[in-house]
Amino acid sequence: MAWVLNHLDRQSFGLLLFLLGIAAIVPGISMFAGVLIVMSAGQMIVGRNAPFFPRWIAARPLPARHVDGVVIRTIAALRFIEKAIYPRWTMPAQLTKRVVGVAVLSLSVRLLVVPLPLSNIVPALVIALISLAYLEDDSLSLLISLIGGLAIFVTDLEVAREIVHWANAL
Repeated sequence: MAWVLNHLDRQSFGLLLFLLGIAAIVPGISMFAGVLIVMSAGQMIVGRNAPFFPRWIAARPLPARHVDGVVIRTIAALRFIEKAIYPRWTMPAQLTKRVVGVAVLSLSVRLLVVPLPLSNIVPALVIALISLAYLEDDSLSLLISLIGGLAIFVTDLEVAREIVHWANAL
């Protein structure tokens, strides 16, 4: 897998983050995928050309029986999404990589920090959409996905404000 990612160049981050974003939707896997997303996003922010994982992570095989179902469902969804996401507008490569890295890092930290059941689904989907738009060089879809990520944070802040307000009222 490492050899494949090294030869994909700029697209390796998009592909890896997309796959990890899809995997993070699955309860039980979301924490492990979230940690890998944090590592990848951090590497994007510092400007690495391709993702790098320590050997003890990179050498782990994925259980095929779990991956098969996700891949089949993902391919069906990608066929539908592919009609809407295609290269448009130009993006400055390094700036876009860092912006995507910061957005994905923020969403993955949120994915890891909020321990509520099924709270991982929306941030993981937004991570997958951001990485797919990044992978396809679609600035419009990327902008829409980043706004979706911002909406998650605004909603989380509003919920936290309401909890604090409610706690102070007691």
